[in-house]
Amino acid sequence: MQNHIPYELKIVSDPAEVAQEAARRFVAQAQTAISQAGRFTVALSGGNTPRALHNLLVAEPYRSAVEWEKVFIFFGDERCVPPDHPDSNYGMARDTLLTKVPIPPEHIHRMKGEDDPTQAAAAYAEELQTFFGLASAGGPAPENYPGFDLVLLGMGPDGHTASLFPGTAALQERSHPVTANFVPKLNSHRLTLTAPAINRAAQVLFLVVGADKAAPLYQVLKGEYQPQVYPSQLIRPAQGHLTFLADTAAAANSGQ
Repeated sequence: MQNHIPYELKIVSDPAEVAQEAARRFVAQAQTAISQAGRFTVALSGGNTPRALHNLLVAEPYRSAVEWEKVFIFFGDERCVPPDHPDSNYGMARDTLLTKVPIPPEHIHRMKGEDDPTQAAAAYAEELQTFFGLASAGGPAPENYPGFDLVLLGMGPDGHTASLFPGTAALQERSHPVTANFVPKLNSHRLTLTAPAINRAAQVLFLVVGADKAAPLYQVLKGEYQPQVYPSQLIRPAQGHLTFLADTAAAANSGQ
């Protein structure tokens, strides 16, 4: 990655092993955070790739390795749909993970995709401010952004992550941890954590699967720094650990 931002590229054989390795890392980070701070805060990813991870976490040996009553769930982004809509990231997480492990309902902090996007983004920023005890819900100072223990991310074939899409206004957002991002190619808004919010995490883990990710992953890791073209390049945690967990198809151009 440009400017010598350190990262780990972990290449495994196939999507199933990506899910296994992600589950191992999820559990390890949960155990570390809970032992150190008494809680584990994680921002989940949407899309299809996390389903396999969720399916592992709700089964042994992973399920009993996590103190779920000390886990607090957040979301990296959300579609502007009701929670029971098939496109809802929260709905997918609810059906595959949240209702299958003993997480207290009050520990689940969802983005309200059914509300006005601008108002929903502001409300989620306030929710983060309250939970993490931040001085304000954004601004220039890093301490005004949440410090998640783990942020799970995917990467689209266009290099987007969360709902930070190429050429969209959210890529320039430096004043708020959450924004309502209009995505012209989708003709819709998305709620998303902004890059400064993600970059405060202790651990950021990209799950990158499939041959259609080979070109963008190469550009993100080894190409010219063009975050307006490849928004995943914006994810550059100042203090945290950045990992790209990829199968061999996704890493075909980027192997070390």
